[in-house]
Amino acid sequence: MHSRVVLVIAILLLSTGCTTVKPWERGNLAQDIMAWQPDPLKASLDNHIHFSKEGSSGGGQAAGGGCGCN
Repeated sequence: MHSRVVLVIAILLLSTGCTTVKPWERGNLAQDIMAWQPDPLKASLDNHIHFSKEGSSGGGQAAGGGCGCN
């Protein structure tokens, strides 16, 4: 009985993420505000500052040593 309840709850939780996007709704999802970083220039600057202060390179878009002179 307990395993059935867990199974039903798992199925309900997994099925809630599945949806169909209608063609007329895709325009809402394609707006700039839906991007992880709506402002690409600010995102590039933030990446440069982060990796310059971190003193490491790789894993991001900016490369350099830690002096910030790249």
